[in-house]
Amino acid sequence: MNIKAKNSAGHIIETVAKVIFILCAATAVFAVCSITVYMFAKGTPALKQVGVPELLFGTSWMPTAKEPSFGILYIILSSIVGTTASIFIGVPVGLLTAVFLTEVSSKHLAGVVQPAVELLAAIPSVIYGLIGMMLLTPAMYKLEKLIFAGSETHQFTGGSNMLSAIIVLAIMILPTVVNVSASAIRAVPKDLKAASLALGASHIQTIFKVTVPAARSGIMTGVVLGIGRAIGEAMAINMVAGGSVNIPLPFNSVRLLTTQLVSEMSYAEGLHRQVLFTVGLVLFIFIMIINLVLMKVRKGAELSE
Repeated sequence: MNIKAKNSAGHIIETVAKVIFILCAATAVFAVCSITVYMFAKGTPALKQVGVPELLFGTSWMPTAKEPSFGILYIILSSIVGTTASIFIGVPVGLLTAVFLTEVSSKHLAGVVQPAVELLAAIPSVIYGLIGMMLLTPAMYKLEKLIFAGSETHQFTGGSNMLSAIIVLAIMILPTVVNVSASAIRAVPKDLKAASLALGASHIQTIFKVTVPAARSGIMTGVVLGIGRAIGEAMAINMVAGGSVNIPLPFNSVRLLTTQLVSEMSYAEGLHRQVLFTVGLVLFIFIMIINLVLMKVRKGAELSE
């Protein structure tokens, strides 16, 4: 009787746990579907009024003019260039830092550097923006004046430009890439390293020919998370990018998709507000495409292992 009671209680617990898990999964799916439906419902009306070619391929953004124009091509390009450049800077630096912490440095040094890297992840984005304004933009302005000295066509930005935004983004993704990559590298079986060394490979050869490839799937996860933070960042970039709609050159003041929403949503109304929802829809689709591509790449890395 006692055994039957225990089995019955265990069955009830398992049933309740199963229901809870299903509800949690359904909530997550419902949230994603709701956000998708809402973004398309709010973002598509402006496409009909403004027109897809003018909105996506227009280069003039003057929403409050007598004859308003809503071209976001430069804004889209600025987001693509800023995110791509920050990834090309941040990912190699983050990966090499992870390799240093796990394979090269002493335990004492790693014990000092690792908490410092983790602390970077806890710093609010507005602090990155503030430090960028106080330290980075003055240095960029000096460099800008040096490069464009005597130029009559360059519009000086005071250091708030695309290059400053790229550097801040690259620094902000470092903690994510470093921490996830370091965990992936530590998870590589020691037998693989020992076998490589036993075959005559050097320590550095073992790291880059055996350890890093074996941790490729985990490293790709860190890259995906880093890209997600780079694409979605708004506050820090709004403080160092300048905020003007320009072609995304290093010393041009620019505006990204996220900063476009932050800058104008508070006072926008009418068609202007609808277009900003369309900008949000473009950002949403942009993120979805990148995530799908990276998921394919990650699955390919897992299959190759």
